Amino acid sequence: MKYAENILDTIGDTPLVKINRITSELPCMVLAKYETFNPGNSVKDRMAVRMVADAEARGVLKPGGTIVEGTSGNTGMGLALAAIVKGYRMICVISDKQSREKIDILKAVGCEVHVCPTDVAPEDPRSYYSTARRLAEEIPGAWYVNQYDNPANTLAHYESTGPEIWEQTGGKVTHFVVGVGTGGTISGVGSYLKSMNPEVKVWGVDTYGSVFKKYHETGIFDENEIYPYITEGIGEDILPANVNFDIIDGFTKVTDKDAAVYTRRLALEEGMFLGNSAGAAICGVLQLKDHFSPEDVVVVLFHDHGSRYVGKIYNDDWMREQGFLEPDPASEAHKKS
Repeated sequence: MKYAENILDTIGDTPLVKINRITSELPCMVLAKYETFNPGNSVKDRMAVRMVADAEARGVLKPGGTIVEGTSGNTGMGLALAAIVKGYRMICVISDKQSREKIDILKAVGCEVHVCPTDVAPEDPRSYYSTARRLAEEIPGAWYVNQYDNPANTLAHYESTGPEIWEQTGGKVTHFVVGVGTGGTISGVGSYLKSMNPEVKVWGVDTYGSVFKKYHETGIFDENEIYPYITEGIGEDILPANVNFDIIDGFTKVTDKDAAVYTRRLALEEGMFLGNSAGAAICGVLQLKDHFSPEDVVVVLFHDHGSRYVGKIYNDDWMREQGFLEPDPASEAHKKS
């Protein structure tokens, strides 16, 4: 018989899938590292279980303890799966810009969810960063994960995601493109690929309202770059320790509208039902077209599943409210009448 001992043993070994229609005008091959095949439907499963194992080994997470983390939803899901299997209490602190689906899914797997305002500074006691730290300090036996600065985040991708991409491409990968949030994926995968071939180019996809691109190019943390944005899962108003700017060759920024529109295009044109950051990632690849040549193999990583965005990106009314879709003529006529 062939079976996994528990759901955590099914994490990893996700497929590479060729993008065909959306990238047809690019000179190179584009392959998607399709992370929704993980049991929690996102790339974050990898680092979640790695961070828990590391905390157990260091003795900071003990049997019957409580895991506390600030999350946009996906890391919380991965941590929740680990908490269920290993017998921990799970508390997720999430910002109010995240989709309702993410909050409901976290509750469905046993998480206690605290929702915090998005439009406050990271050091504000109401922010989800501050709230997560406070809860971890107040609750006996709690461990604050801190995915942004936890080195096990990057290590997970250096040990698993990077080697998988190298093996699946037969060492032919020339570019790696991925949205950047905590920095663990781009830093871990990028470091591994460059250790195998220093010529591999590593590109980060950023969003408007985030500090990454300007900081990488100038070394300046410009607070004027920070403002609220809609795209979930990428960009930051802080500089996480897991973002290794030295291994990143450059960033490209994608607008909220393009991220949303290309997320829907992936579903309609490629049959890929994915989350908001996937649209940003594939749009980023298209924006980088002048960097690619016919012999290149570009790998773009898709973080999570479309089921977490049904009420937003895949909802026509929501898309029109944001100005991401043209108004529906029938609806407009009805309003006027």
